[in-house]
Amino acid sequence: MKQHHDTAPRGNFAIHGILAGIALLASAFAAQAQDCTPRIADEHLVKAGHLLMATSPTLPPMAYADSEGNLKGLRIELGVEIAKRLCLTPEYISIEYAAMVPGLQGGRWDLIDAGLFVTPARRKILLMIPYENLAISISTNSGDTSVTKPEDLAGKTVSTDIGGYAEVKIKELNAEFKQRGLPEMRISLFDNYATVYQALRAGQADAAVSIDPVAKQYDDRGEFTQAIAGMYPTPGSLAMVSPEVAQAVSDALKEMKADGTFDRLMSQYGVNPADGDLSYLPIEN
Repeated sequence: MKQHHDTAPRGNFAIHGILAGIALLASAFAAQAQDCTPRIADEHLVKAGHLLMATSPTLPPMAYADSEGNLKGLRIELGVEIAKRLCLTPEYISIEYAAMVPGLQGGRWDLIDAGLFVTPARRKILLMIPYENLAISISTNSGDTSVTKPEDLAGKTVSTDIGGYAEVKIKELNAEFKQRGLPEMRISLFDNYATVYQALRAGQADAAVSIDPVAKQYDDRGEFTQAIAGMYPTPGSLAMVSPEVAQAVSDALKEMKADGTFDRLMSQYGVNPADGDLSYLPIEN
């Protein structure tokens, strides 16, 4: 478990492996690919005939690996369906959030399927398709009733994932605490939400900061309490740098919306669709 105390994201490009279960997906889609024409030309793809997608499978129910290593969750199903409609073989790469954008810019994968929050900074470098609405939650250990509002975090140790939207917003909240004369939080950063919650379980943190579906999943299982939900709501997105890939993915999503597949998938996981028509947002200068 890597822990970083209130530090900036590091340039870690190490790919943690293409998870087990992807070979099964690839073989299934290889047969299909012979019966249709890919809708993205090979020169616009990292790997001909494949859609390489970076994800973080540590966020049940959004994206996770089961006991046999098979990828599951909303984002996984979404990416597989997109690849199917584009007549491409889906291929997932497990990677830390802090390395996703640099890897995309470096041509290591075609898109980021990890629900990246849409922010002004990302709009300057990424093509983004908002598709899900998410917000931030605060989790505490079961039975801990000390946190009912953001101000209750003042002076406490909190854990969150490095390089994500939750880190940005919790640091902004900390700056607000300082301005208001409240005790600042001690922020511990970890590589993924699994270790974020391990820190809470081990007593290394008083609270964990994650996204609403992750916190709700832990709460539903009785492992932690979702003490606060709905903080800083914002759309999550698919992210790309290639206009050709972005347009094709957008077209596939619009087809899914038109035939009901998109709304059924979102409803299945209790996630609200983002506003908009599933077009990609152009890069802002």
